[in-house]
Amino acid sequence: MAISLSKGQKIDLTKTNPGLTKVVVGLGWDTNKYDGGKDFDLDASVFCLNDQGKTGSDTDFIFYNNPKNANGSIEHTGDNRTGEGEGDDEQVKVDLAAVPAEVQKIAFCITIHEAQERSQNFGQVSNAFVRIVDEQSGAELIRYDLGEDFSVETAVVVGELYRHSGEWKFSAIGSGYRDGLAGLARDYGLSVS
Repeated sequence: MAISLSKGQKIDLTKTNPGLTKVVVGLGWDTNKYDGGKDFDLDASVFCLNDQGKTGSDTDFIFYNNPKNANGSIEHTGDNRTGEGEGDDEQVKVDLAAVPAEVQKIAFCITIHEAQERSQNFGQVSNAFVRIVDEQSGAELIRYDLGEDFSVETAVVVGELYRHSGEWKFSAIGSGYRDGLAGLARDYGLSVS
Protein backbone atom coordinates (compact mmCIF):
# COMPACT_ATOMS: atom_id res chain seq x y z
CA MET A 1 0.00 0.00 0.00
CA ALA A 2 1.47 3.34 -1.08
CA ILE A 3 2.13 6.02 1.48
CA SER A 4 0.51 9.30 0.47
CA LEU A 5 2.53 12.39 1.33
CA SER A 6 1.67 16.03 1.94
CA LYS A 7 3.78 18.99 0.86
CA GLY A 8 6.93 19.24 2.98
CA GLN A 9 6.73 15.68 4.29
CA LYS A 10 9.83 13.45 4.24
CA ILE A 11 9.89 9.66 4.35
CA ASP A 12 12.41 6.82 4.43
CA LEU A 13 12.55 4.87 1.20
CA THR A 14 15.31 2.27 1.49
CA LYS A 15 15.22 1.77 5.27
CA THR A 16 11.53 0.81 5.21
CA ASN A 17 12.00 -1.24 2.01
CA PRO A 18 15.15 -3.33 2.64
CA GLY A 19 16.84 -4.55 -0.53
CA LEU A 20 15.19 -1.90 -2.69
CA THR A 21 17.69 -0.71 -5.29
CA LYS A 22 15.76 0.07 -8.47
CA VAL A 23 12.80 2.43 -8.55
CA VAL A 24 10.68 4.07 -11.21
CA VAL A 25 9.65 7.64 -10.52
CA GLY A 26 6.39 8.29 -12.34
CA LEU A 27 5.17 11.83 -12.98
CA GLY A 28 1.73 12.67 -14.23
CA TRP A 29 -0.60 15.57 -14.93
CA ASP A 30 -3.74 16.69 -16.73
CA THR A 31 -4.41 20.02 -18.37
CA ASN A 32 -7.62 21.94 -17.82
CA LYS A 33 -9.71 22.49 -20.90
CA TYR A 34 -9.50 26.15 -21.79
CA ASP A 35 -9.83 28.29 -24.90
CA GLY A 36 -6.17 29.26 -25.46
CA GLY A 37 -6.09 27.08 -28.55
CA LYS A 38 -2.55 25.81 -28.00
CA ASP A 39 -1.51 22.31 -26.97
CA PHE A 40 0.25 21.77 -23.66
CA ASP A 41 3.56 19.92 -23.56
CA LEU A 42 4.73 19.24 -20.03
CA ASP A 43 8.14 17.72 -19.46
CA ALA A 44 9.74 15.84 -16.58
CA SER A 45 13.36 16.64 -15.86
CA VAL A 46 15.86 15.60 -13.23
CA PHE A 47 18.79 17.41 -11.62
CA CYS A 48 21.55 15.40 -9.86
CA LEU A 49 22.86 17.62 -7.08
CA ASN A 50 25.97 17.60 -4.91
CA ASP A 51 26.08 18.51 -1.22
CA GLN A 52 25.93 22.22 -2.15
CA GLY A 53 22.68 21.64 -4.05
CA LYS A 54 24.33 22.21 -7.45
CA THR A 55 24.86 20.05 -10.53
CA GLY A 56 28.44 18.96 -11.22
CA SER A 57 28.11 19.18 -15.02
CA ASP A 58 25.58 19.32 -17.86
CA THR A 59 25.28 15.50 -17.75
CA ASP A 60 23.70 15.89 -14.29
CA PHE A 61 20.63 17.44 -15.98
CA ILE A 62 18.47 14.61 -17.33
CA PHE A 63 15.56 15.24 -19.70
CA TYR A 64 14.23 14.04 -23.06
CA ASN A 65 17.32 15.30 -24.97
CA ASN A 66 19.81 13.93 -22.39
CA PRO A 67 18.01 10.81 -21.17
CA LYS A 68 20.79 9.39 -18.94
CA ASN A 69 23.34 10.66 -16.47
CA ALA A 70 27.04 9.87 -17.07
CA ASN A 71 26.98 6.33 -15.61
CA GLY A 72 23.42 5.46 -16.70
CA SER A 73 22.07 5.04 -13.15
CA ILE A 74 19.29 7.59 -13.84
CA GLU A 75 17.30 7.28 -17.06
CA HIS A 76 14.43 9.34 -18.47
CA THR A 77 12.31 6.87 -20.47
CA GLY A 78 10.94 9.35 -23.04
CA ASP A 79 8.93 12.44 -23.81
CA ASN A 80 5.13 12.43 -23.69
CA ARG A 81 3.85 15.43 -25.63
CA THR A 82 0.17 15.27 -24.67
CA GLY A 83 -0.18 14.03 -21.09
CA GLU A 84 -3.42 12.34 -22.07
CA GLY A 85 -4.69 9.13 -20.54
CA GLU A 86 -4.40 7.59 -17.10
CA GLY A 87 -1.28 6.82 -15.10
CA ASP A 88 2.24 8.14 -15.48
CA ASP A 89 2.87 10.61 -18.28
CA GLU A 90 6.66 10.37 -18.03
CA GLN A 91 8.95 8.07 -16.04
CA VAL A 92 12.48 8.15 -14.72
CA LYS A 93 14.27 4.93 -13.73
CA VAL A 94 16.76 5.19 -10.87
CA ASP A 95 19.25 2.53 -9.82
CA LEU A 96 19.81 3.80 -6.28
CA ALA A 97 22.81 1.53 -5.67
CA ALA A 98 24.64 2.88 -8.74
CA VAL A 99 24.01 6.62 -8.31
CA PRO A 100 27.47 8.27 -8.08
CA ALA A 101 28.58 9.01 -4.51
CA GLU A 102 28.88 12.76 -5.15
CA VAL A 103 25.15 12.92 -5.97
CA GLN A 104 23.49 13.68 -2.65
CA LYS A 105 20.10 14.67 -3.98
CA ILE A 106 18.02 13.96 -7.09
CA ALA A 107 15.42 16.65 -7.82
CA PHE A 108 12.39 15.77 -9.97
CA CYS A 109 10.74 18.65 -11.83
CA ILE A 110 7.88 19.26 -14.23
CA THR A 111 8.08 22.18 -16.65
CA ILE A 112 5.76 23.55 -19.32
CA HIS A 113 7.47 23.60 -22.73
CA GLU A 114 7.32 27.08 -24.33
CA ALA A 115 5.09 28.29 -21.50
CA GLN A 116 5.73 31.99 -22.15
CA GLU A 117 5.19 31.76 -25.90
CA ARG A 118 1.95 29.83 -25.38
CA SER A 119 0.75 31.91 -22.37
CA GLN A 120 0.51 28.77 -20.24
CA ASN A 121 1.15 28.13 -16.53
CA PHE A 122 0.49 25.61 -13.79
CA GLY A 123 -2.81 27.31 -12.96
CA GLN A 124 -4.05 25.45 -16.04
CA VAL A 125 -2.68 22.08 -14.88
CA SER A 126 -4.51 19.69 -12.57
CA ASN A 127 -4.00 16.28 -10.99
CA ALA A 128 -0.20 16.59 -11.01
CA PHE A 129 1.57 13.86 -9.04
CA VAL A 130 4.82 12.06 -8.46
CA ARG A 131 5.01 8.44 -7.34
CA ILE A 132 7.78 6.00 -6.58
CA VAL A 133 7.38 2.41 -7.69
CA ASP A 134 9.53 -0.63 -6.90
CA GLU A 135 10.77 -1.53 -10.39
CA GLN A 136 10.99 -5.25 -9.57
CA SER A 137 7.55 -5.78 -8.00
CA GLY A 138 5.67 -2.90 -9.64
CA ALA A 139 4.33 -1.89 -6.21
CA GLU A 140 3.67 1.80 -5.65
CA LEU A 141 5.59 2.79 -2.51
CA ILE A 142 5.10 6.56 -2.24
CA ARG A 143 2.71 9.02 -3.85
CA TYR A 144 2.52 12.80 -3.63
CA ASP A 145 -0.44 14.58 -5.24
CA LEU A 146 0.49 18.22 -5.73
CA GLY A 147 -2.97 19.74 -5.44
CA GLU A 148 -3.96 22.96 -7.17
CA ASP A 149 -1.70 25.45 -5.38
CA PHE A 150 -0.27 27.10 -8.47
CA SER A 151 -1.20 30.04 -10.67
CA VAL A 152 1.55 31.82 -12.64
CA GLU A 153 4.31 29.20 -12.19
CA THR A 154 5.77 27.51 -15.29
CA ALA A 155 7.94 24.93 -13.49
CA VAL A 156 7.53 22.89 -10.31
CA VAL A 157 10.04 20.94 -8.24
CA VAL A 158 7.76 18.06 -7.25
CA GLY A 159 10.08 16.03 -5.03
CA GLU A 160 13.59 14.93 -4.17
CA LEU A 161 15.31 11.65 -3.45
CA TYR A 162 18.18 12.33 -1.07
CA ARG A 163 20.82 10.47 0.90
CA HIS A 164 20.65 10.45 4.70
CA SER A 165 22.87 8.28 6.93
CA GLY A 166 23.52 5.78 4.14
CA GLU A 167 19.84 5.43 3.20
CA TRP A 168 17.65 7.08 0.55
CA LYS A 169 14.72 9.24 1.60
CA PHE A 170 12.05 11.11 -0.36
CA SER A 171 10.87 14.65 0.26
CA ALA A 172 7.61 16.06 -1.15
CA ILE A 173 8.64 19.57 -2.29
CA GLY A 174 5.89 21.08 -4.45
CA SER A 175 7.55 24.46 -4.99
CA GLY A 176 6.82 26.47 -8.12
CA TYR A 177 9.01 28.68 -10.30
CA ARG A 178 7.79 31.58 -12.41
CA ASP A 179 10.71 31.51 -14.83
CA GLY A 180 10.43 27.89 -15.88
CA LEU A 181 13.24 25.54 -16.74
CA ALA A 182 15.75 28.38 -17.11
CA GLY A 183 15.12 29.44 -13.50
CA LEU A 184 15.54 25.88 -12.25
CA ALA A 185 18.74 25.38 -14.25
CA ARG A 186 20.22 28.65 -12.91
CA ASP A 187 19.37 27.75 -9.31
CA TYR A 188 20.94 24.32 -9.74
CA GLY A 189 24.19 25.77 -11.11
CA LEU A 190 23.87 25.27 -14.87
CA SER A 191 24.71 28.08 -17.25
CA VAL A 192 21.67 28.99 -19.32
CA SER A 193 22.21 30.24 -22.85
